[in-house]
Amino acid sequence: QTRLVESGGGVVQAGDSLSLSCAPSGGTFRSSAMGWFRQSPGKERELVAGIRWHDGLIVYGDSVMGRFTISGEAGQHSVFLQMNSLKPEDTAVYYCAATVYWSSWSPGHWGYWGQGTQVTVSP
Repeated sequence: QTRLVESGGGVVQAGDSLSLSCAPSGGTFRSSAMGWFRQSPGKERELVAGIRWHDGLIVYGDSVMGRFTISGEAGQHSVFLQMNSLKPEDTAVYYCAATVYWSSWSPGHWGYWGQGTQVTVSP
């Protein structure tokens, strides 16, 4: 069974940069879109950035616009997230996700999820 495997994450200071990577492992996998979501305690899971393969559409959450950059390799179904100028409020578990048939950027519409990787930004 295919699963998404994330790498990266860790503990950094405010203003630092960090990068995340995600690729599928095992089985045959295809996706129409991939993205990164995050969730911090007491909050709902939110979209950080997403990329739709067929038209190259890229979207970002308002709070990360201009600081984070998503990129990907459609043929490999891999995505990367470059995070710059990190803030303490970026602290969360970051999840890689994929969907076979894109219909929405809402996390409830995405069927494949990674195990999550912790990003902690200290003041």
